[in-house]
Amino acid sequence: MAYTTCVVFGAGEYYDSPYYLPGDAFVVAADGGYDHARELGVHVNVVVGDFDSTEETRQHIDAETVALPPEKDDPDLLSALKVGWNNGAREFHIYGGLGGRVDHTISNIQQLALVASHGGIAYLHGNGQIVTAIHDSTLTFPTHEVSRTQYVSVFAHTDTATGVCERGLKYELNDAQLNNLQVNGLSNEFVDSLEASISVAHGMLTIVFDDTSPLPRLTGAQPHGSLGEPSTSVSSALSHR
Repeated sequence: MAYTTCVVFGAGEYYDSPYYLPGDAFVVAADGGYDHARELGVHVNVVVGDFDSTEETRQHIDAETVALPPEKDDPDLLSALKVGWNNGAREFHIYGGLGGRVDHTISNIQQLALVASHGGIAYLHGNGQIVTAIHDSTLTFPTHEVSRTQYVSVFAHTDTATGVCERGLKYELNDAQLNNLQVNGLSNEFVDSLEASISVAHGMLTIVFDDTSPLPRLTGAQPHGSLGEPSTSVSSALSHR
């Protein structure tokens, strides 16, 4: 069976906000994320990792397992995304990937960009915010009631991002060029009962928005290629002491 949506449970910080779980989603737990999914009563299709942060042994996990060595190039979350992509998913919702260690959060945002570079979209959910990335495409947020300030921020992930437009927001941007050394897309705002869109003609954007706004629709992206297989070794460019 091919899936279109994948929900990933990571081993990081969790918050009280509800999780988005479509009935037909493919569910992957990244190592210790399995404990979180089990606590939430979520059925997991596959558990990926070296099982260094889950309380369960492989023999007691009620799901398919993909065992990886402790030393490898990919973090467990990236391996989970690869498993989801290889099962047909092109939209990903990730929990347990924000907060905690800053280096892990930066890594996870890079993985959003990796998915976007292949024409998919991934969302990191946590602490009242959602982070995503788009490449040569458009995100459209449906009309919704804005009862308090709902922020949305836009950053260039690539060196430059051209043809950037922000429409239907408090501050509009038309055919602008952003770069990843300049912060000029921070803290825009949704407008009550007005559809909003963020688009980039060439390049990659990282977008952060309040989770009280509805999930957007991605257009213009063309899914292609593969994210590859989960890493099982360390790159030969690295040395070990």
